[in-house]
Amino acid sequence: MINIVNFLINLMKRGLCRMSLLELESKVFEKFPHIFNGDSNKVEQAEKIVEALRHLIELCGDDPNRDGLLETPQRVLKAFLEYTEGYQEDPKEHLKKVFDVQHRELVLVKDIEFYSICEHHFAPFFGVAHVGYIPNEKITGLSKIARMVDGYAKRFQVQENLTNQIADAVEEILEPQGTMVVVEAKHMCMCGRGIKKSDAKTTTTAVRGVYAERSDSRMEFLTLLNR
Repeated sequence: MINIVNFLINLMKRGLCRMSLLELESKVFEKFPHIFNGDSNKVEQAEKIVEALRHLIELCGDDPNRDGLLETPQRVLKAFLEYTEGYQEDPKEHLKKVFDVQHRELVLVKDIEFYSICEHHFAPFFGVAHVGYIPNEKITGLSKIARMVDGYAKRFQVQENLTNQIADAVEEILEPQGTMVVVEAKHMCMCGRGIKKSDAKTTTTAVRGVYAERSDSRMEFLTLLNR
C-alpha cells in the first residue's frame, strides 16, 4: 500500500491528475487488487504507462493538461486492464463444471457476443462466436461456454488464434465426439484505419473430431447456424 500511495503522490506532484488520492486508488488500484497489491514492480509499470500516455497525447497534437484529457491516462490504464482480464484466469476451468445428462447429439450455443483487442494494433475487434459440440459423456453448462469465450477474448488476440483456442478448450476438457467453432467479427484495425473498409467482416472456423471428418456433420452445424 505504501508503494501505491507514493505512486499517487508522485502523480499529484507532477500535475498528472486532479482527483484525490482516494478517488484514483478506488478507480484503478482497488479494482485490480490481484494485479497491484504488494507488487512494487507493477506499480512502477503503471506509473510509466501513465507518463507515456501523456507523451502520446502531446505527440498527437493535444494538451494532456487540458480539462478533458487530464485524467485520460488513468482511464486508459484502467480500460486496458479491463480489456485484458482474461489473462487473470484459465478459461478452460469454466468447462470443468459438467452434468450427468444423456445426450449424444449436437449442442450448439449461437451468437455469443465478445469484445477483444487486436494484438497488432491494439484496436478493438468484436463480434459473435458460435460453439457446437457432440458430447461423448461430458456436458457442461451453457453459460460456462460463454464465460470460456470471454476468457480467451479478453486478451491481446488475433481472430484465428481465438477460434482455435475455443475449439481446443472444448476438446481438452469435454472430450466430445467433435467440436466446431465459427467466429464472426469486425476489426477496427481494418474498418477505422488503414484500408478503411467499414463493412468488412471476418469469419474463421475450427473443426475437430467428427466435424473434421464428416461433411454432413458440418452441414448440420451450418444449417442450424443460418436459421
